[in-house]
Amino acid sequence: MKRRNLLKYIAGISIGSLVPVDSMATGYRRKSEKNIKKIECDVLIVGGGTAGVIAALQAARAGCSTVLVENSGQLGGTITTGGVAFPGLFHAWGRQIIGGIGWELVSETVKLGDGVFPDFTVPTGKKHSNHQVRINPYLYSLLAEEKCIQAGVQIRYYETPVKAQYTDDNWLVEVIGKGTHLRIKSNQLIDCTGNACLTALSGFNVVREKEIQPGSLMFEIGGYDLSKLNTKLIREKYSEAISKKELSRVDFRNNIIGLLQTRGDNIQHVLDADSTTSETHTITNIKGRGSLLETFRFLRTLPGCENTVIESMQTEVAVRETYRIDGEYRITHEDYIQGKFFNDSLSYSFYPIDIHDERGVVPRHLNNGVVPTVPLRALIPKGSNNFLVAGRCVSSDREANSALRVQASCMGMGQAAAAAAVIAHRRKTTPLNAPIDEVKDLISGSGGIVPTRN
Repeated sequence: MKRRNLLKYIAGISIGSLVPVDSMATGYRRKSEKNIKKIECDVLIVGGGTAGVIAALQAARAGCSTVLVENSGQLGGTITTGGVAFPGLFHAWGRQIIGGIGWELVSETVKLGDGVFPDFTVPTGKKHSNHQVRINPYLYSLLAEEKCIQAGVQIRYYETPVKAQYTDDNWLVEVIGKGTHLRIKSNQLIDCTGNACLTALSGFNVVREKEIQPGSLMFEIGGYDLSKLNTKLIREKYSEAISKKELSRVDFRNNIIGLLQTRGDNIQHVLDADSTTSETHTITNIKGRGSLLETFRFLRTLPGCENTVIESMQTEVAVRETYRIDGEYRITHEDYIQGKFFNDSLSYSFYPIDIHDERGVVPRHLNNGVVPTVPLRALIPKGSNNFLVAGRCVSSDREANSALRVQASCMGMGQAAAAAAVIAHRRKTTPLNAPIDEVKDLISGSGGIVPTRN
């Protein structure tokens, strides 16, 4: 599809409201009340991605009946469906700062796949990627599913919530899927969608900037010998294609040689990548695949690249930023870069400020010894009861969120949110009022690392 045809196609899609979820837009004919299946659980988690899997395992292992709703057909989210199979960062300044269930799952994936751990004793300096753990995403998906089943988690694939109501100290959440219409009664609810979709559906405020970070379609190319390529000629032809508007300089960060060197991986940029609604998600994926196809055709016209092949490609664009909750506390950029400790800090985060734009990204690293923390209040939508979030939609400003969104941090938040939900359920209260020491004890008892004041 030519670029101008692609843009015309995208413009022709009628995009509705940017509110994350509109239950009236599903096109689903509701069944009569008697035909709606009803189930109950202690903890309901929506979203089986990076944070959701860990939350489900923590809740179930702590003895709560747990249901996990996921609208795709596998667990793992960004790691598996998105293909960003190098989660980090679990270590900071020579010590491990995120452990627990997330680290258990990552470690087992590395060992079963004969992988290799980075040397965590060597400081990363300005090269934080040195401590990212390369894992086999297929094994990760299999192990995540196995562990959830062993823990007693009821996994429900291909289902999406369309209604959520809090009544009589419980949540009633309606979900629809392939031939299913279900009402789930749950005492505690955790939004792990990454987009704060369930939060918005439940009537709580969500926020986002007008401009959001680009996403990346993960893929791998081959079929050429980089050492034999005329890089000067390739740059000239690339600039010519851009001037003719046959290619866009932002699609691969204006770095065609970088694309050939990396053979794909995480170099692509899909501007305005938004997975909030089915419409915006459709556009995001079409844009990502379209730019790859255009560039692939271009590469095959280059001397030495005639036999270039696409060896692998993920099914979806990995998205960096959408909506965040308006929480009981908002983690600020200053909180993050200063490593602020809160009395209700439940997990650590460690990553540079990492805002991508059309020019690329220049990470802003933390000062020596700084390790940020995540308080429980940032996982609770303002004014809510029996409701938490975990993962990318944590209450935070944009700069702090650019670092908090990474996978290890989301795993830590997933375990923390679920621990708070478990204690709140046991105490018959809302997570904001759950005894914080009991929450911390549950996390520690499950192998997690609870922040301490320096």
